[in-house]
Amino acid sequence: MHELGIVFHVIKRLENLAEEKGLSQITSVTLELGEVSGVVPEFLEDGWKWAVKKSPVMKNALLKIENLPAVTLCNSCGKTYSTVEFAKKCPHCNSEDTVLQAGNEMNIKEIEAR
Repeated sequence: MHELGIVFHVIKRLENLAEEKGLSQITSVTLELGEVSGVVPEFLEDGWKWAVKKSPVMKNALLKIENLPAVTLCNSCGKTYSTVEFAKKCPHCNSEDTVLQAGNEMNIKEIEAR
């Protein structure tokens, strides 16, 4: 379960940010999570609930997850399509000369703090 490691990394980054900016409490965090990022949202949420209790600045911070769709670009015809639905083979021209454009990322999008 690598999700717990991800949680620890995010919390550490936010603790550093809070110290840098003089924030006393982070109340919520919004993460963008790519559809094919390999991160299981439920495991991330479980790890979050446990880990934020251990951080004074993050205590009880709410985790919000925004899912980002996976999109693949076909180099042959130039069109994009849903990666999850069609995988590597372009549904427009049947080419396998494709590249993932979006959907494997995880970003801290927004925090609410005081």
